[in-house]
Amino acid sequence: MKNFLIILSFALAFCNMALAQEFKTHKVQKGETVESIAKQYFVTPFDVLALNPDAKSGFTNDMVLIIPNSKVKNPSDLNDKQLIGFDSHKVKRKETLYSISKKYAISIDDIKKQNTFLYSQNLKRGDNLKIPKFKTVKTHETLKNSLQKYVVQPKDGKWGIAYKYGITIPDLESLNPNMNEVLQPGEELIVPNIADNEVKVIEDEQYNYYEVLPAEGFYRLEKKLGLKQTELEVLNPNLKELGLQPGMILKVPNNIENSFDLGEMVIKTTNLSKKINNLSKKSIAVMLPFRLHRVDLDSVAEAKDLMRNDKLLSMSLDFHSGLLMALDSAKQLGISTHLKVFDTRSQISEVTKILQENDFSVYDAIIGPITPSNFERVANTLRSQKVPVVAPLTQPTKLYDNVFQTLPDKDRMKQSLINYMKEEENVERIVIISDSKNRALSDELKSNFPTARQLYSRKNKDGKDGNYLHLADFNDIFKPGKNIVFLETDSDAFVANILSLLNGLQTEGTQIKLATTNVTKAFEGESASSLHLSNLNFHYASFNVPINEASSNGFVKKYKETYGVVPNKYAVRGFDITLDVLLRLASSDNLYEASNEVIETAYLENKFKYNKKLFGGYYNDAVYIVKYDNLNIVEAK
Repeated sequence: MKNFLIILSFALAFCNMALAQEFKTHKVQKGETVESIAKQYFVTPFDVLALNPDAKSGFTNDMVLIIPNSKVKNPSDLNDKQLIGFDSHKVKRKETLYSISKKYAISIDDIKKQNTFLYSQNLKRGDNLKIPKFKTVKTHETLKNSLQKYVVQPKDGKWGIAYKYGITIPDLESLNPNMNEVLQPGEELIVPNIADNEVKVIEDEQYNYYEVLPAEGFYRLEKKLGLKQTELEVLNPNLKELGLQPGMILKVPNNIENSFDLGEMVIKTTNLSKKINNLSKKSIAVMLPFRLHRVDLDSVAEAKDLMRNDKLLSMSLDFHSGLLMALDSAKQLGISTHLKVFDTRSQISEVTKILQENDFSVYDAIIGPITPSNFERVANTLRSQKVPVVAPLTQPTKLYDNVFQTLPDKDRMKQSLINYMKEEENVERIVIISDSKNRALSDELKSNFPTARQLYSRKNKDGKDGNYLHLADFNDIFKPGKNIVFLETDSDAFVANILSLLNGLQTEGTQIKLATTNVTKAFEGESASSLHLSNLNFHYASFNVPINEASSNGFVKKYKETYGVVPNKYAVRGFDITLDVLLRLASSDNLYEASNEVIETAYLENKFKYNKKLFGGYYNDAVYIVKYDNLNIVEAK
């Protein structure tokens, strides 16, 4: 993932470009005041100070101010007419409305307004007219603030505020360059100063909301949302005046799936989001091995090099980026969070120092550390205080009663695959292929499938596994119809050999389905052809189902917009784990009560169903069975 410092610099650069397009800049000259500058640009002093809070303490030499565009072109003194009475006039021969208006120095419209019969009849001789008399009154147009302060409310997100005040999300970010990434209740933002009756209402029970993407026109929206331009304009009247703009929020019908609806963007199963009853602020601590003390902030090249070569730092930043997006999504459900991030430096001594210097009894949950030894230290220290500690990326060495193990263990995953294969119908033959290292596993599979045939790797001249089989070894093995093959090995060469043989043996009449109870790196390496795995409908148990990057998934879109890259598995896992913890805390009094075996949640790639060990903590019992399908990894239904 890109260096977070570089991402920040890109974000600031974008913000500066947006400001240049939406606002003016003014370089302060000697003797100028806020009032004189505001008068010069036809705005109010509040408008100037709202965008330049540093100016409240006074100007400095050559300070550059951001000035909003004024709603008023020229608020100068105006001459206004005030009706004071009437004269009477009897129309003479050859007189016209034009000549009468010139005689009394008024307009034809002024005459018609007081003599309404002239709207339907022509002027004729003998008509008696009322001629209005006016006096001139000097008026001065009063300036109103272009901007105002808005106090963030529970459930407020950036998109919702932008929609209510008729601006785009980039506009909102330009007005508030220091806005928190996750909005908190009570936070003050600058928004356009519009009348109360012009503030739009979010009708989330009747409508969904969609964020317009860059370069997206009405034709693409019709293909994507099934709505014509006229239909969108009926739902969003300001479209006729403003046209489509990137970051604009559109109201769309409730049945539109590709919308800015929380359900589409975040959650596949929303059971917990519908059971929220505890909206107290959640306190979450996160412990990750950033090791930022080694980063030289003055050397961008060195920082980038460290990012490329330090797996722990890269993993931590990715996980943290997904975590932040989860906080924003939870915020849209009304769940506010106090987050504290600790850099463990991947050192036991640093973890011990953190534990000694902080009171963790006030936290609802701790996520991390990542490394097993550091995690064990935190979990063991906090178990007496009953503080839940969540293991995000590794298996804990000990399952203390305050530990939440988010990764299903290998035995559970193995049994899930076996149970799935036992449900297969019309299977003609089951074959178990393994090397000598996995002979015990082969025998275990044989006990579950008594009629299965077992094959083992051929030996080399030294009597060790040669990690291959010959085509002749499969004589009379497969039958016409469906055949299931279990392949148990961690050898790249053996996987490549078997994949090649099985692909050659598969015909239209003889179907081969490949599976493994332990998907080692050998199945993911360069020797394992994805095409062969797809042809063999390869099945295995997994704790996650990878997101399809080409999909219209709202999270992928939002992540790419925020960070400029596609989220990897660590970013997605950071999102899924954090959102699950927050939703469980919001649906019950604490994480323990919200983690019984009847609650199963599913998010972007991961799902969670916790069971409690009799004398220990909580382990995740939720497992996916996945398969290769047309070169994609999808859930096997």
